[in-house]
Amino acid sequence: MSGDDRLFRVSRRGLLRYGAALAAGPLLAAPSSAQSPARRFAAGPAGAMPPRPWAEAARRQYPPGRPGDDYTPVFTPNGWTLPFEVRNGAKVFHLVAEPIEHEIVEGLRVQLWGFNGTFPGPTIEAVAGDRVRIYVTNRLPAPTSVHWHAILLPCGMDGISSVTQHAIKQGETFRYEFIFTEPGSFMYHSHLDSMTQDGMGQVGTIVVHPRNAERRPDRDFAIMLHEMLIEGGAARADPNEMADFNILTMNGKAFPDTHPLVARLGDCVRIRIGNLSQIDHHPVHLHGHRFWVTQTDGGPIPPEAQWPETSVLVSVGQTRTIELTADNPGDWLMHCHMTHHMMNQMGHDFPNMIGVEPGLLDAKIRKLLPDYMTMGASGMHDMAEMNMKVPLNSVPMKGLVGQFGRSILGGMMTVLKVREQPVGYADPGWYDFPPGTVARPADPGQLAADGIDPDRPPRQV
Repeated sequence: MSGDDRLFRVSRRGLLRYGAALAAGPLLAAPSSAQSPARRFAAGPAGAMPPRPWAEAARRQYPPGRPGDDYTPVFTPNGWTLPFEVRNGAKVFHLVAEPIEHEIVEGLRVQLWGFNGTFPGPTIEAVAGDRVRIYVTNRLPAPTSVHWHAILLPCGMDGISSVTQHAIKQGETFRYEFIFTEPGSFMYHSHLDSMTQDGMGQVGTIVVHPRNAERRPDRDFAIMLHEMLIEGGAARADPNEMADFNILTMNGKAFPDTHPLVARLGDCVRIRIGNLSQIDHHPVHLHGHRFWVTQTDGGPIPPEAQWPETSVLVSVGQTRTIELTADNPGDWLMHCHMTHHMMNQMGHDFPNMIGVEPGLLDAKIRKLLPDYMTMGASGMHDMAEMNMKVPLNSVPMKGLVGQFGRSILGGMMTVLKVREQPVGYADPGWYDFPPGTVARPADPGQLAADGIDPDRPPRQV
């Protein structure tokens, strides 16, 4: 495979160094004596899971990682990164759990529970070895707590109300302090009445960069997947719903209002995808590129164990990190491949009208209802073209108006926009296709030259 195909791969010599480092333990580990049989058993087969150096990491001091100098800052489309201050060698963050008003897509504003005014909450970014103090203030109408999902830390900092701590009461501020001992893509969320609080938006992303990384991506994106039921005309999500969700979001936004992932042609791109949906797993598919699955929320996947995909399944409560070379210019969809998840307020409970032939029915009903039209007989696309009236504060058929017409695509979707000279992360607009590269209707001469008769297609013999 070429170097571009095996993005972030290491050389044979580097692989040997990696194996030696893996055998010795993670980056933050100090040399230790031989493991006992019990320790070897707990570590898994053949050192598959190296021991975690909690006590040693707590005794050692590492300078706080600096954005730009020590890592490429992550970009959270439609979101932001929580600022910090360094006090006595620790990074200090402040989260506020509070009711918010949030616009999921133009035309749909809802009342949710978020962090620091947004849904999802801001991305928390750090470097392996960073000591952090995270203050959490509760301004919700209910007690809460915050769990640092997949972070390996002391039990008393795990954020589980009634099990590892008291609930954070209304108006209280709690202090969490621990060390990010390992790099990876993680999450944070409420762990008190999770069905309600997570379902109302109490979620966020954590990114921990490697310390002294040999290679960095050119572009590093973080995406949080989520789902809600918001009835047409309603202003609040229904957290009691168990299966029938009609708003599917990436970083709190539904397509076409999701900010694109913008990359320069040839960039090494890392995309971190977390899923804190209520119940649904999401197979996220990227057009135009293949990628390598390089990391789970359990840690980096050794280079020799990584595998190529064009779709990655991100289950509830998991993160998956993928890496690719942006070597194919254009506008490339990235979306959940559950087809109902690619629409907004997806016509749930709508009667199946496929194949219905209304005949003279429409004319008869219009005598009573002048605007009546039988809808859905040939699918949902025509309904979008009608620009039909919908309940206030709802977007059941909102889609995209692109350079080639209208689409009903929505929901859990964004676009990877690969350009030769992008300006930062700003949306560069639609792709300027080179002449002769767009699929178009075939003319009679082309059909005849290739022996194609549209009226006589091949049939199974």
